[in-house]
Amino acid sequence: MNTIELAAVALICGLLAYGLARCAPRAVSASTLAVQGVLGVATGLLVREISPASLAVSDWVAILAVAVATLVICIAGGALLARHRNISPLTGALSLVAGGSSGVVSIARELGGDDHVVAAVQYLRVALITAAMPFVVAVVYGGTAAGGASTDAAGALPLIFSLPLIVVIVVIGAVGGRAVRLPCAGLIGPMAITIAAEFSGLLEGLCVPAVLTQAAALLIVWQTALRLDRESIRAIRSILPSALVLIMVLNLAVALLGVVLANLTGLSQLDGYLATSPGGIYAVLGTTIGSDSNVAFVMTSQVIRVVLMLVAAPFVAKVFLRFTPRSAEVVAAATPAKRGRTEMAGFDSAT
Repeated sequence: MNTIELAAVALICGLLAYGLARCAPRAVSASTLAVQGVLGVATGLLVREISPASLAVSDWVAILAVAVATLVICIAGGALLARHRNISPLTGALSLVAGGSSGVVSIARELGGDDHVVAAVQYLRVALITAAMPFVVAVVYGGTAAGGASTDAAGALPLIFSLPLIVVIVVIGAVGGRAVRLPCAGLIGPMAITIAAEFSGLLEGLCVPAVLTQAAALLIVWQTALRLDRESIRAIRSILPSALVLIMVLNLAVALLGVVLANLTGLSQLDGYLATSPGGIYAVLGTTIGSDSNVAFVMTSQVIRVVLMLVAAPFVAKVFLRFTPRSAEVVAAATPAKRGRTEMAGFDSAT
């Protein structure tokens, strides 16, 4: 990407933040909504990897069942993580949601969780699973691991067309999401519009530039780090050993689901593992292509998992906030997450 294209990206980001500032809810900053919107569009475009005609109905049932089972395992792991002092059940659940780590971190504070803890555990999860993938593929399954695939597709729309279109989707998604009282409208709204438009064939050639998604992820980390304080550091330090163990258990449990999925669909065990790997979707894509695995099946499973996790996160949060005992809320008050509760006023009233 040359200097002119980078300048165009910067200009569009500035216009996007300004536009969202005029219509965004006061509880969430314009920059946060811009980040959530970019991640929502990027996630929605992943459905391009889904090939409905290439899968049988029984395959779809198996994929959906495994995705839901993965969500249940993540929530159970989060409940165990919340046994630590100063970690609320909601924060624990969001920390181990296996899909869309940057998206989950971007909405964690808005939902009432401690985004510092969520960020630490989420990025640790992705790093460990991505690092272990080449070893598991080569040693356990005898396959070949390849590098990550590029997120910029060949034949993509020029930036002069794609960037304004992304802005339109993000703004309409955020405003429309608020109008229908959609939780985390800044992320879910643009994602829903993108998925619908992609399936309708209206977004052919649209790609979110890699530099834009990377900048969004970095901005999330930066915003979270700016709010980091001594209490958060103490909480993160206390849970890291347990988080490490739970991530390993999660990876093992989901790998077993991969065995079940492979047996149900008649595919190889390597296909089952790659289809259910709870993290690093682009690393999974590169490994799938490099190992001559079933790309359509693996990516369909991965995309469904990521979209399900991001869509379910706000509703899981609502359930936790409604049914969490009052005593747990008092414990959570000792953490920075309590400061995020003031932002929940709009979310509670809207849902």
